[in-house]
Amino acid sequence: MQADQLRALLAVIDAGTFEAAARQLHVTPSAVSQRIKALEHSLGRVVVRRGQPCEPTAAGEVLVRLARQQELIEQEARAALDESAAPRELPMAVNADSLATWFRPVLRDVAQWDGVVLQLHVEDEGHSHELLRAGIVVGAVTSNPIAVQGCSSNLIGKMRYLPVATPELRDRFVRGRGVDWARLPVLRFNELDDVQRGLLRRHGIADDDQPPTHRVPSSEGFADAVRAGLGWGALPEAQCLDDLESGKLVRLSSRDHVDVSLHWQAWRLRSPLVDRFTETIRAHAPRS
Repeated sequence: MQADQLRALLAVIDAGTFEAAARQLHVTPSAVSQRIKALEHSLGRVVVRRGQPCEPTAAGEVLVRLARQQELIEQEARAALDESAAPRELPMAVNADSLATWFRPVLRDVAQWDGVVLQLHVEDEGHSHELLRAGIVVGAVTSNPIAVQGCSSNLIGKMRYLPVATPELRDRFVRGRGVDWARLPVLRFNELDDVQRGLLRRHGIADDDQPPTHRVPSSEGFADAVRAGLGWGALPEAQCLDDLESGKLVRLSSRDHVDVSLHWQAWRLRSPLVDRFTETIRAHAPRS
């Protein structure tokens, strides 16, 4: 595996096409194609699934991780040799709720680092490990405790979610001493969001018998929709405590909550930059 072949592979996957990769590498598309073919020939396997966009095969994912690790090590070496070197890119994955709450101090810390460009991928905490497996990011906040091959996994904290709604919405759907969960409109972040469904199951509502469900794929927009009375939703504790104290929102059940464990998975790579980011994550992760 030659360095120029791995660079070509990484460029194709990041750029999406051979032509865009060629522009990025300042070579011809034919040169990129030849490097990929030579890499595939040496391995006896296809590493790029040609399409719009191009995607790595299972073998290609392994090599993309290797290429990105080499790129990171190269960038760190250049920075150590020359302070005027190009900024080091740090691709990381974080879920939207973390980004909207406890992750903000992490951004303030990284803002003080010289020569670092943070590339954030916002992904559901249960699915961000796929970005690690594909070599797209070097670290991820995830709810999956099982380490991706080549990565370490550490529990960093928990996020507690509370089922809340406006008092007006709750009062419209009162049933006995509680609420009518089968009729009370509910919010979902996206098709991967299972927090609300899990709470409904606790109250005997099957997945195929859901109440009216609104989809709002934004953490801040989701919270705003709850505050507007569009439906009830499970909000991170940090995102709704002020509204609960002021009475703008109410808990639908004093006993119900969902705790989501957060794990930090990162490449097992001797990288001062990755280690520094890991320590920053640990310092600010929620402790509830």
